[in-house]
Amino acid sequence: MRDTGEPTESRAGVTYRTMDLVVAAILMVVGAIVMKNSYDLGAGWSPTGPESGYFPFYIGLLILVSSTMTLLITFFTRKPDRTPFVEREPFFRILQVLIPSIIFVLAIRYIGIYVAGGLFIAFFMWWLGKYSLIKVVMVGVLIPLVLFLTFEVWFLVPLPKGPVESFLGY
Repeated sequence: MRDTGEPTESRAGVTYRTMDLVVAAILMVVGAIVMKNSYDLGAGWSPTGPESGYFPFYIGLLILVSSTMTLLITFFTRKPDRTPFVEREPFFRILQVLIPSIIFVLAIRYIGIYVAGGLFIAFFMWWLGKYSLIKVVMVGVLIPLVLFLTFEVWFLVPLPKGPVESFLGY
């Protein structure tokens, strides 16, 4: 098989056309949900003026109509944009940050923001930054400690806590 320089869907992964269709479909659902919830609140006009769902209803309608048009234009165009939305290599670099970030957000619920934040910082310093273990441990412990003192002790701002903070009486 000869390489023509044109990206193919099998090599390119996701194309702009595919992303346009997916995002348009998601926004159609969002627009419909906004319209339904606004209608439930009251999307009409009362004797005292617009009901609480009046303007959000029409914003949802605008989102639904515009995303439907985008979907139809993208789907029925004669020359769809099949250039790659993202190549495989950059996509995997994005996943290197996205997946640990999702794990971090989920971990906050179970181990608290300070411990999860320390582990998150330490993990990236070790994995992507290739820092020495002593630096990783120092920063992974000191940054959450400073944040804990700042928010919990001095500013008295409660943030999600885990078992370590509960053990310390916070």
